[in-house]
Amino acid sequence: MLRIQISGLFSSAASGCALVNVLRHFALYSCSTKKAEFEQHAENVKKVKTRPTDQELLDLYGLYKQAIVGDINTDKPGITDLKGKAKWDAWNSRKGMSNEDAMNAYISLAKKAIEKYGM
Repeated sequence: MLRIQISGLFSSAASGCALVNVLRHFALYSCSTKKAEFEQHAENVKKVKTRPTDQELLDLYGLYKQAIVGDINTDKPGITDLKGKAKWDAWNSRKGMSNEDAMNAYISLAKKAIEKYGM
C-alpha cells in the first residue's frame, strides 16, 4: 500500500497542482497495468488445453469487445448467420458496461477458464 504524507501540501496552488499530477500518474499507472493484465489473460486463454464451451467463448467474446471497443457499433447479422448473430448477441448483452468493468469481468472469467481447462 502506498502512503503519501500530505501535510502542508496545499499551502500554495502550485503544490496543489503537483498533488493532482501525482494522482494522475498513479491513475494512469493503474490503468496501464490493468490493461497489461487484460492483454496477458486474453493471450493465455487462447492456450488452454481443452476448448471452452460455446457459452464460455461467447461470454469471453462479449466482454472482450466491450472492454476494447465499448458499446456495440455494428448492425445485427441476418438470421442465416447463426455464428455472427450469437457473437453479436454476446457483445450486445454487455451494452452499457464500462470498459473497466468489462476488463475486470473478462480477467475473472479468463482465470476461471484457464484454471478449469489448463494451459
